[in-house]
Amino acid sequence: MSQLDDIQRAAQEQFGRQSHRYGRGHILENIEDVRAAIDPLDLKPGMKALDVATGGGHTGIYLASLGCDVTLADIAEPMLQRAAAAADALGYKVKTELHAAENMPYAHSCFDIVTCRVAPHHFSSPEAFIAETARVLAPGGWFVLIDGTVEDGQLEAEEWAHQLEKLRDPSHNRLLTPGQWTRLCKSNGLNVTRTVVTPFKQPDLQWYFETAATPLANRVRVRELIANAPDSARRLFRLGEENGKIVWWWQRLTLVARKQTI
Repeated sequence: MSQLDDIQRAAQEQFGRQSHRYGRGHILENIEDVRAAIDPLDLKPGMKALDVATGGGHTGIYLASLGCDVTLADIAEPMLQRAAAAADALGYKVKTELHAAENMPYAHSCFDIVTCRVAPHHFSSPEAFIAETARVLAPGGWFVLIDGTVEDGQLEAEEWAHQLEKLRDPSHNRLLTPGQWTRLCKSNGLNVTRTVVTPFKQPDLQWYFETAATPLANRVRVRELIANAPDSARRLFRLGEENGKIVWWWQRLTLVARKQTI
């Protein structure tokens, strides 16, 4: 793997430490969002698929269940080991590759679909990630991105969310808006065919802390941010309490794009 920058190194260390939390029982084990994005693409058995920043491997395993030839990629070796073991336990054979999302060790035009789910907000360079995705996709190939977002034009709420996420998990870099992702895709020859933003309920604040192993001092500051959240953030993320627990609804973007044919 090529040399990592500070943001990539932070992500590698964070997800290496916390890899045990992303398998069975994690909220990402529910892949209905993946199914809704991928099933309309009518993938054929034998198609080559790359799942970038695979984490627990949930998206890649679903692609394997469709008969795709799947490569799971991640920046953290423990994540890859656990994801590969999960695939094997279900009877699916997958390949694994250790690399950053911004620097892919693959030939041009070698994948029919590239997916990335709930990870790009950790990437040090979304621009490089999209450029690499476009490079490794075959003409007519599909790109599916699912990640947290903030709707375009909500600058105050976006900045509040950025501060909160950075405190909760210092390996967080930035949430991009649907418009920002769309512009990156278009500038790299990826024609966006679908963007959908849906609310996604976070279980509760304590679960969020435990998943990221948030430092205690940062937990205090996060609670202060929530207590003093601007009205724009309260409305957009539906901040509230249920049974004494702080809950909210992150916005989740599903973006589907297709590489231009020659």
